[in-house]
Amino acid sequence: MIRFLLKGILRDKSRSFLPIVIITIGVSLTVLLSGYMKGVMGDLIDQSARFDTGHLKVMTRAYNINKDQLPNDLALLDVNELVQSLSATFPDVQWVKRIKFGGILDVPDAQGQTTGQGPATGMALEILSGRSGELERLNILSSMVTGAVPKKPGEVIVGHDFAEKLKLKVGDEITYFGSTMNGSMAFKNFSICGTIRFGTAAMDRGALIIDIADAQEMLDMENGVGEVLGFLNGGVYSDERATIISEQFNADFVNNTDEFAPIMLRLKDQNGLSDYLDYVDMFSGLFVAIFVMAMSVVLWNTGLLGGLRRYKEFGIRLALGESKGQIYRSLIYEAFLIGAIGSVVGTIIGVSVTLYLQVYGIDISGALSNSSMMMPSVLRAKFTINLLYIGFIPGLFAMMLGNMLSGIGVYKRETATLFKELEV
Repeated sequence: MIRFLLKGILRDKSRSFLPIVIITIGVSLTVLLSGYMKGVMGDLIDQSARFDTGHLKVMTRAYNINKDQLPNDLALLDVNELVQSLSATFPDVQWVKRIKFGGILDVPDAQGQTTGQGPATGMALEILSGRSGELERLNILSSMVTGAVPKKPGEVIVGHDFAEKLKLKVGDEITYFGSTMNGSMAFKNFSICGTIRFGTAAMDRGALIIDIADAQEMLDMENGVGEVLGFLNGGVYSDERATIISEQFNADFVNNTDEFAPIMLRLKDQNGLSDYLDYVDMFSGLFVAIFVMAMSVVLWNTGLLGGLRRYKEFGIRLALGESKGQIYRSLIYEAFLIGAIGSVVGTIIGVSVTLYLQVYGIDISGALSNSSMMMPSVLRAKFTINLLYIGFIPGLFAMMLGNMLSGIGVYKRETATLFKELEV
């Protein structure tokens, strides 16, 4: 039966070509846009985790309330002991120390006179220890434009756009002005060892990256940091695992009323990412549902027109003794085969384009030149296993639904009327 119907589909292009083309286009778009959304949203989340939230973040309760102000006066103290305890309790998580700070960068000339100034957004990382993996995690090595990473205390990396604005080059001396953890004046001289471009305008226009030991000395934060970030082994965020770890850690401090007691937050607990991730999941499901409905309407019309053209065929089949139920079921089988063919072809095309965009992406750096948002400058798609079957949902369901709706007309036609149309 299936073999017979398949031959009919392949030989009669007038009733199969258009539906297959429509399904192929619809499935290709479903697969491509689903993979593209997964890639873009995944890149945004991954970048947020690497630069800001981590998969987990530990800070004081007071710091958490005012974290947008970078309140280093509310920082974690005795952080070495805290990190050792975290590493022992949660060995499957890599814990790193970071300090964020802001201030003014002053550029002196040979006589010590100021030739330029600019606001700087600083980030202190564990660079010189060589064990934190921060250089790889933040893609610092691959993002360097000139120079190299700090090799000794007192060296600093600045954003390439920032350096061009202040006419700085590798080897120049600069002075940082800001405030310490205790509120007093902080200033320190640095030597530029390299310039960097992350591809994010918000960072490239004012980035200042130093070793965490230099920041602790400059800001009077001995054995203290603003945040301790945790990254799950494998580099992939698991909300289930992060929830277990955060609940276990916070349970030890649930009865502690000290505002400087540590608190651990998941990635989803920060920057409104919980609503964002839920929105992405909802939008993906809504997107597939809309495609199913839209394709069903199109294919219903296609099936209806095809059914009208086949009324003479139905009359002959009825005259030969075939029941209306058999004709209706054969229409459904045909719809399944047509949907399967279109879905396979559409999935191949959609996955191919997705893999291409995963490698090359779409460069939107021009649109981000004046943006203050932290987001990747190249938007890439992402191939996942579900792309191999997600296109079959609208492809098969829509075609079968369309033919089921149009095939109802078979039951409304009387045999006598069909014979009259045959002019027998």
